[in-house]
Amino acid sequence: MWFLTSIGRAEINILDTLKTYPDDRNLLADRVILVTGAGQGIGRTAALTFAKYGATIILHGRKTEKLEQVYDEIETLGRASAIFLPFDFEQATETGIVELAGAIASQIGRLDGILHNVAWTTGPMPLEFHTLEHWQTTMQINLLIPAMLTRACFPLLKTAQDASVIMTGDTHGQVPTAYWGAFAVAKAGVEALVKIQSEEWEIYPNLRINALIPGATDTPQRTKTHPGSNNRLLPKPADLMGTYLFLMGPNSTGVTGKTFNCQKD
Repeated sequence: MWFLTSIGRAEINILDTLKTYPDDRNLLADRVILVTGAGQGIGRTAALTFAKYGATIILHGRKTEKLEQVYDEIETLGRASAIFLPFDFEQATETGIVELAGAIASQIGRLDGILHNVAWTTGPMPLEFHTLEHWQTTMQINLLIPAMLTRACFPLLKTAQDASVIMTGDTHGQVPTAYWGAFAVAKAGVEALVKIQSEEWEIYPNLRINALIPGATDTPQRTKTHPGSNNRLLPKPADLMGTYLFLMGPNSTGVTGKTFNCQKD
């Protein structure tokens, strides 16, 4: 049992305008948004930001205690509510994903957006050390789960007035380099998935899907993969939220099948 405790329509340069937040604090009012990996880092910041702009947030993560902290922060905003969705993607099955989507449908009844934020990597490693288990875990968390969760939530998304799905890409997926092996392959697959899905959704003008590359950011994940770097000098998750709000909100209606890089000039 589940417990729910050249870019743009007119080829304009959107990225130059996304470094500041929009003025409309009701930008996401009356929307229900699922944020995966909401317990820390970019996911946590995105969940709080979406809530500040009026959205009801479904908080996904592995660790309930982290989700509880984000939940409490959202409650103090007094803008919108939040719901728990603890679930370990590494152990997920197709049946489990379908049941997860079913829980959202039965207990909330709608879904207006998904931010697929969860990412998993051990960091740089030669291909010769990639075991089958490593390949399977990397592909499952970074590519297969986002694909299957979007599929499972499709009945809810297609009935929304304006639904947005954001997949998280990575620079290594765009420019594969040595030692990033399975992670780079998975993230390259994310961009292929976005293009395919956007074409298949052409008959649904209310649906859009895009990939978003955060870039090097001061997060717990970055500390894990680059322990010798001075990550404190990097942009903070909050610095990226203009792009996240654009893609999740109504201003990006009609923008689909694109890849956005938060830190590219």
